[in-house]
Amino acid sequence: MTTLTKDTITGLAARAVGVTKAYGTGPAAVVALDEVSVDVHRGRFTAIMGPSGSGKSTLMHCLAGLDTVDTGEVWIGETELGGLNDRGLADLRRNRVGFIFQQFNLLPTLSAEENITLPLAIAGRKADPEWFGRVVDAVGLADRLTHRPSELSGGQQQRVACARALLPKPDVIFADEPTGNLDSGSSTEILRFLRRSVEEFAQTIVMVTHDANAAAYADRVVFLLDGRLVHELSDPDAEAVLDTMKALDTLGA
Repeated sequence: MTTLTKDTITGLAARAVGVTKAYGTGPAAVVALDEVSVDVHRGRFTAIMGPSGSGKSTLMHCLAGLDTVDTGEVWIGETELGGLNDRGLADLRRNRVGFIFQQFNLLPTLSAEENITLPLAIAGRKADPEWFGRVVDAVGLADRLTHRPSELSGGQQQRVACARALLPKPDVIFADEPTGNLDSGSSTEILRFLRRSVEEFAQTIVMVTHDANAAAYADRVVFLLDGRLVHELSDPDAEAVLDTMKALDTLGA
């Protein structure tokens, strides 16, 4: 079992240590992650990139406790996920982890406000009115709270999803292709909100994306190829990200 010092725990929102993950058995087995180790620092925006099939979504799902690992360890703060039972994992996902998905995942019969507060309601908690107001203001939804998802644009629906993820004040928010179904204008709005949540609210964000422009909003980009962590960039710009992806595509070919 890996030993984490107090200083390490304080600085890390999540980490993977020597993680492997395969699907299937025998000759047909597909290795999605191959001895991957990565640290996710608190109050930082980390993007995960790589060619199709590189393992980026699998890594995010394992870090978030949505999937188990075959070997290695995954930590959320001071908690090692391998030591949790089903109830413990459900509690962690409910109270310490936020999610933003490409498909929004809003309940169509609930208003925007009800969708935003739903995770807290399920956990038997009430939203802090001041914090709720700050989150709603940050995503620009104050005049849309009574609307149902069908009455909102795609960008507005994703902003509801962003507010829902942020409201419980999770240790880390995992965003899986959060702009994949949006036009360029709505994508920019979502990415600016994620950036703002890091800078103003000290939120930790981990985002899987294939978009170099989206990754440029991050503080750091880690790149996977064939299930291995092969490169990373700090303070990236879109051109550097695109050049790296082109190089990885060449290596993969």
